[in-house]
Amino acid sequence: MARLIAALIRHGDYHQLPDTPSAHQPFPLTVAGREQVSAAAGALRETITRNGWQLVPGIDTSRMLRAWQTAVILAEQLDDLPPSAPLVESFDALAERGLGSAANLTQHQISLVLQQDPRYPDLPAGWKADSQYRLPLQGAESLLEAGTRVATHLQERMAALGEPAGDCLKLFVGHGAAFRHAAYHLGVLPYEQLAQLSMYHGQPVFLESRSGNPWRHIGGDWKQRAPRGEEVD
Repeated sequence: MARLIAALIRHGDYHQLPDTPSAHQPFPLTVAGREQVSAAAGALRETITRNGWQLVPGIDTSRMLRAWQTAVILAEQLDDLPPSAPLVESFDALAERGLGSAANLTQHQISLVLQQDPRYPDLPAGWKADSQYRLPLQGAESLLEAGTRVATHLQERMAALGEPAGDCLKLFVGHGAAFRHAAYHLGVLPYEQLAQLSMYHGQPVFLESRSGNPWRHIGGDWKQRAPRGEEVD
């Protein structure tokens, strides 16, 4: 039976606002980020060729500019692989965890917002990395909720591939925390490892989709997060 494999790819390095925990920042890749993705595309080509995988001609990406740019670079550099040049499709479902009405505020500003609202307690320590915590503000979601959204998208898009004649690889470009929490919901990562891991810019983590069974990690390395590290995706 043919294998269905998903490559989860975190966007390259991008221009970020300082001390701003929202991942919904609309800024482009840096020069270093473009170089990361270009190098990753070469490694990805080698992996596809070595394994005899067929590249699905559709790259799913988040709508964030940095993710879309990452997907476009991959599409351009893999456009000669059969069966046809990959097309880039953008989806809200692949976005990183949203902070709702606190999007793109600094940590200090978010703290002040909650202090000035008598309905809510102060921010708990380590809230950004807490998988279950959701800011009590309009439109905000927790990391686990973002992971559910992404996992559902992955399941639906992989299931739509049906039963191909050969092993297939589909590329998904998005964000580290949402991908990790999706992997938890798919049965790939245990809960206790979520806060310990991140993802390398541009480098894929390969998960095999198995109908009726938990997905499994078959290649690509998760990044070990530095102690007390709190990356902004």
